[in-house]
Parts: sequence; structure tokens; C-alpha cells
Amino acid sequence: MFYLIEIIGTIAFAMSGALTAMSKRLDPFGVLIIAFVTAVGGGTLRDVMIGSTPVAWMLNMSYVYAILAGVILAILFRRKFDKLRTSLHLFDSIGLGVFTLIGLQKGIAIGLHPIMCIALGTMTACFGGVLRDILCNDIPVIFHREIYATICIAGGMVFFILKFLNLDTDILYIVTTSLIIIIRLLAVKYGWSLKTME
Repeated sequence: MFYLIEIIGTIAFAMSGALTAMSKRLDPFGVLIIAFVTAVGGGTLRDVMIGSTPVAWMLNMSYVYAILAGVILAILFRRKFDKLRTSLHLFDSIGLGVFTLIGLQKGIAIGLHPIMCIALGTMTACFGGVLRDILCNDIPVIFHREIYATICIAGGMVFFILKFLNLDTDILYIVTTSLIIIIRLLAVKYGWSLKTME
């Protein structure tokens, strides 16, 4: 179950990166690089910080294949999507939910405090998108307009509350991931955001 959602998250973030790159009219190599960075950037930073090297995607080619699959799907079906931005938000939200969970689990596996686990989850979910936006010459979404990292933090808190209640592991994964995805999509639809500093 956990491995499956990790692959789904990788494909989703790769598609998000590829769609962003195509909206910027990058060439195929640029699309591939942006997709790759979006999919593994946050996880790479996380693994380096906790001393887990070589990083995960270097040890398992499934991640590379998942990224390639995401890029191919984004290229083949980009004209099928009704709106590019809508599709981007959908896949970005899926990746956000799944990668938050992955970061939480990594922290738990090495015995970190729940607060540190939530920080790892947020980093895993958000920093691929930060790198994507920087490389595409945009202000990272995490720093303005939309609630993004805040959703990951809230999802992490819900995860540990449900874990304390001894819910079944699969249900715990599904509820946490779904909550993050739903809140993120609602935030985009209704324009929820934190107040900017002026």
C-alpha cells in the first residue's frame, strides 16, 4: 500500500512539473528535467538531511520509470485536459498529499519527534515544487497566494492524532492523504490564502 501510493505520488508530481514546463514552452529536455526535479527534489533534500544516502531514487529505478511515465502521460494527454491550470492543481494536490505521508513515515522510521516528522513531511511535499517554480522563473507557490505548506502541517497533525487513536494503518494513510488533497483543491477553488505581509 505504502509503496503504491509513493509511485502514484511520483507520477503525479512528475506530471505537475511537466505541465508547468509545457506552459512555459520549454523543449522536451527541459520538460523532463523540470518533471524530475519536481518529483524527487523534496525527497532528495529530506534524505540528505537525515543521512539516508544514496538517496531513495538512486537505489530504485522504479522512481525513474514513474517519472518517465508521468512525463509521457502529460505530453500525450495535455490537449485532452480541459484547462492546463486545473490539471496542474489536481496532480500537484495528489503529489502534495502522498509526499507529505512519505516524509512523515521516513521520520517515524528513524524515531524522530512528531514535530520533526511533520517538518520532514512538509519538506518532502513542498520543496520539489519550490525548485520547479524557481527553475521556471516563478515565485514559489509555498511563499505566496495559496495555503500550501500549511496544509501539509495540518495533515501531519491529523496523522499523529489518528495514529494515537490506533486506526488501521491503511485507513490512516488514506484519510491523511485524502484530507490534504481535498483541502488543497478546495483552497485553490475558493481562493483560500494566508494574508500577505505589507
